[in-house]
Amino acid sequence: MKKIAITAVILSCAALAGQVFLFATSKEDADDIYQNAIKADYRVYAPLVPDTATFCGEPVPLETFYVHEALDRELMVNMYGHTNMMLWLKRAARAFPVIEPILKKNGIPADMKYLCVAESGLAATTSQAGAQGYWQFMQSTGKTYGLEISDEIDMRNNLTLSTEAACHFLKKLYDEFGSWSMAAAAYNLGENGVRRRSKNQGVDLYWDLMTPYETTRYVFRIVAIKTIMQHPLDYGFHVRQCDLYHPVPTKEVTLEGQDVDLYAFARNNGTTYKMLRDLNPWIQTDKLKNKENKTYRVALPDGSEGTKNNVLNTRRHDTSLLESI
Repeated sequence: MKKIAITAVILSCAALAGQVFLFATSKEDADDIYQNAIKADYRVYAPLVPDTATFCGEPVPLETFYVHEALDRELMVNMYGHTNMMLWLKRAARAFPVIEPILKKNGIPADMKYLCVAESGLAATTSQAGAQGYWQFMQSTGKTYGLEISDEIDMRNNLTLSTEAACHFLKKLYDEFGSWSMAAAAYNLGENGVRRRSKNQGVDLYWDLMTPYETTRYVFRIVAIKTIMQHPLDYGFHVRQCDLYHPVPTKEVTLEGQDVDLYAFARNNGTTYKMLRDLNPWIQTDKLKNKENKTYRVALPDGSEGTKNNVLNTRRHDTSLLESI
């Protein structure tokens, strides 16, 4: 009842303000009323820059003015990028349970999951430069790390396999540069670019390295995303557990043979072609020629009624606010 009453007061004030605007005797009066309304009702807050911050266990030297200001900027950009951050918080509930154990198994710090957020927003997207998938691999790099990429299949869009590939790539970069922040910078800029700049400038820390604009912001962006996603309420994001995109219950089915009509394959397995492609974004075609006669495992909906109801109940009834992810 209290919320309804407050809403009614706000609406009444807004209506009254509208009438005052309507009956203002001059443009100057209307401008004054408008300015006073802004001062009274509209707030834009500077984000809270934490006293300390880390990336993959490495301290971020916030005592350096340009480091502090760079993180401040990325916190502002992401705090007020409401649509993107809301989507990332929602998607993380489905993607992070896949990513986290793979990172752990490969000895990669958990913070690298936020690199995946920065790269793709946890979606199988394509960049203007042609990078593809959750971890935004270029085709040559993806193939180097064992991902099948063709006109029919693109495993850069397979969250499990692409995360495995990203782990091997990040470990290689860490072994060369000796820090995870430098490894992340090299992930963005390329090994040669970081290697050359590090040698020319005589520095081996990301925070001291002058790099192109995108890379200069890159690790700060990851740290800002981590900070907000771990403390969403502190940055104004009120997301209920029932609003999250929870994991979809699936079962695995074998896909094999040549010249497979995927429309028919979906129907024969009790689902739609749309659902097949949505759950398996690594499939790039409607007819799998499969000349090498490979066998694939595809995810299809688990049709069990009990599982469906459990997911629906979670979404409908858990209205507690997300505190960290």
